[in-house]
Amino acid sequence: EVQLVESGGGLVQPGGSPRLSCAASGFTFVDYAIGWFRQAPGKEREGVSCISSSDGSTYYADSVKGRFTISSDNDKNTVYLQMNSLKPEDTAVYYCNVRAGPFEYWGRGTQVTVSS
Repeated sequence: EVQLVESGGGLVQPGGSPRLSCAASGFTFVDYAIGWFRQAPGKEREGVSCISSSDGSTYYADSVKGRFTISSDNDKNTVYLQMNSLKPEDTAVYYCNVRAGPFEYWGRGTQVTVSS
């Protein structure tokens, strides 16, 4: 059973720099993309960032480019999202996601609230 468990969310002050973690287990895909989506209240879920297992290429939404960095530790089966210079509009539930061909899996999400 594929499991994605997020951690690292919470209440953060504007300008803060938390790091989200996604511990992945239960899958043996060779070629996949793993990353982060977010959903703010009243808005649709949007892609934030992902990383490819095949070549390490990364994707960032325009709204987070230059502020967020995705990385992976294959030994720990963990993906990280370093978030810097947080803004109130970054407030959302952040979900870990893995896609491999026709298969897609989601974590339960971790809340990030940016407020003073």
